[in-house]
Amino acid sequence: QVQLAESGGDSVQSGGSLRLSCAASGNRAESYCMAWFRQAPGKERERVAAVDDDGSSVYADSVRGRFTVSRDRNNNLYLQMDSLQPEDTAIYYCAADFCGLARRGDYHYWGQGTQVTVST
Repeated sequence: QVQLAESGGDSVQSGGSLRLSCAASGNRAESYCMAWFRQAPGKERERVAAVDDDGSSVYADSVRGRFTVSRDRNNNLYLQMDSLQPEDTAIYYCAADFCGLARRGDYHYWGQGTQVTVST
């Protein structure tokens, strides 16, 4: 089982930057694929970015070129968010699971979320 804890959410103005962090702990945390999701009020949860076990990453069209996902050897997952826009306002969640499940979009382990608010 894996425990996930996000941090770094804040309120910023449009055009600003934030860096989110997710600390993973537990058995075999290094074996999991990880991703960032977000959910805005009244909207469905969407996957923002994901990192596969080969280090490759994928992004939602809405954030490609502005957000960068990375993972370090301590199983911490990061999301560098630049050129933030009001539509990026959401609760951001870190998720993890075995890569076979994660590649199908099936994540069973979730953090508690961190709020990002972007104002004009």
